[in-house]
Amino acid sequence: MTNKKKIQVGVIGVGYLGEHHARVYSTLPDAQLVGVSDTNLEHGKEIAKRYHTTFYPNYKHLLERVEAISVAVPTYFHFKISQEALQRNTHLLVEKPISKTVEEADHLVRLARKKSLKIHVGHIERFNPALLTVKDEIQTPLFIESHRLQQYNSRGTDVAVVLDLMTHDLDIVLHYIKSPIRRIDALGIPVLTETEDLANARLEFENGSVANLNASRVSKKSLRKIRFYQKNTYITVDTLNHKTEVYRKKDGRDGPSIERSDPPIRQEEPLLLELKSFLQSIQGVSTELTTGEEGKAGLEIAHQILDMIREKKERMILSK
Repeated sequence: MTNKKKIQVGVIGVGYLGEHHARVYSTLPDAQLVGVSDTNLEHGKEIAKRYHTTFYPNYKHLLERVEAISVAVPTYFHFKISQEALQRNTHLLVEKPISKTVEEADHLVRLARKKSLKIHVGHIERFNPALLTVKDEIQTPLFIESHRLQQYNSRGTDVAVVLDLMTHDLDIVLHYIKSPIRRIDALGIPVLTETEDLANARLEFENGSVANLNASRVSKKSLRKIRFYQKNTYITVDTLNHKTEVYRKKDGRDGPSIERSDPPIRQEEPLLLELKSFLQSIQGVSTELTTGEEGKAGLEIAHQILDMIREKKERMILSK
């Protein structure tokens, strides 16, 4: 986009994920990476040097100099920093989940609306090339099944696996099934941390659709697959390996058969697509980004799932 003023951007929190935000912003022609901030001073200075920008020990000073910000700090701090960003009239991309509580999320959404600011949540799987390839084919899913398993990693364990991993697939499910939820059933257990490390949730929607979500951070191998079943079509998306298979019912002279196709996938970095979309949204272009309202809705369902899990756990303890 030539002859357009570059959007002044920054990154707060340049750990594992935030560093990649800084890296991508530094390459985008529509962005000027003004600076980064992190509580780890030495690491923050190193990242700033690596991507030819300025390090701000105090993130508030960075907020004074930018139009848009990526917030990639631990979930506990999402609300505090996001609120300050919006109060300073800064467009916001906050990593998932939007906040720790639904009340916090609601406050952020209302504040952004009041100030006419963009607020988006970093559900990066919406930009996975394998999913983007078939997004227009997913029309009226009757059943969605997801498996998101990974080996244990201390990063992200400040919250339950529902908020850490399952939230990705929950966002996708709510994006494609446009119907209120009628019933939730869920179970989960802690294994390596004090919060749930393994969880299953079954969501039944008022339009009759059903979603079955599985998430674990104590798996031997990583797996990220989501399957969509709809009338005459079955679609399987491997978001880890960027592969997609589409199966369709085909009527023939000798009766129906199943036809498989493997759509070609354009391999692009999901974070690059996400941050491009964030800048485009600020410029008024409609994007695939998860809105603040969608992030809040997903968080509300995630907490209902957690409440169900913990109610069952409490009943089990009381029955002993």
